Amino acid sequence: MRAKYLLLALLLMVITQQGLNAQFGFSHELGVIAGPVAFQSDYGERSNVETNLGNVGFGVGIVHYLNFAYQADCNCYSKYTYFNDHFKVRNEIDFHITNLDNFGPEASDNDFGGMRLRAHKGRTQVLEIGSQLEYFPMSIRDFSAGAYKFAPYVSVGAHFVSFNPSATTSLREDGNIFGQVLNPFTTDPTDTGPAIIEGFNVGEGQMGTGIDTRVGDTWAITWSVGTRYKLGILSDLNIDLRWHYYTSNWVDGLNPDPRPVNRVNDWIFWMNVGYIYYLD
Repeated sequence: MRAKYLLLALLLMVITQQGLNAQFGFSHELGVIAGPVAFQSDYGERSNVETNLGNVGFGVGIVHYLNFAYQADCNCYSKYTYFNDHFKVRNEIDFHITNLDNFGPEASDNDFGGMRLRAHKGRTQVLEIGSQLEYFPMSIRDFSAGAYKFAPYVSVGAHFVSFNPSATTSLREDGNIFGQVLNPFTTDPTDTGPAIIEGFNVGEGQMGTGIDTRVGDTWAITWSVGTRYKLGILSDLNIDLRWHYYTSNWVDGLNPDPRPVNRVNDWIFWMNVGYIYYLD
């Protein structure tokens, strides 16, 4: 069902942009991006170096740009305006997967609590679709003409997000392996929120974990800084550093509310490299 919503959103974006093309005129660019994703979640401790370096996944994406500096219908430059020469719209579909572990001082303790944290592992798969407005301080027309090799930019935008988390533990009780986190023996007793794992509900007041591994959706606010490098007349190398801040704290499937250090929603830092080709 969520895949249908994503396809509908993509179709609406295409229809809207075709209407803009008919009114104002622009050209298209298409590319692919890929790179490591540092997932900042409730696994591990925030601001902990080991957590930041350990919970790293990988993401890929397909990107499409609206270039207002050049008109495809006449193969000519657009009438000069500051907006046309310094802004582009980027549309994209991204997918990233991250395996999550508990790092930090608490997980390193040689007591039962530390063992329980080390045994608890997670994984999240995230699909995003959305748009960003990119601002280039230097002239897009001059960069396209080869006046300089680099074109730095900043951007801001929003994505619709569909996420699919999972959680497991390797702890044993009575000789049985708990493949899912369903028992207080295997979880942290300080987390007293409801736990929902694939249809099993641990109610309020029981020693749940604040875990919910159902598929869900949310929104992300995105920021990025990056640069284009001119490879040829019709191709660029793109290097991008970005932040996606989710409007939900369940993207990783974990939300232990009683802990002040975990009150911030999930977010990612994504460093990616891409290849961009000018279609028109």
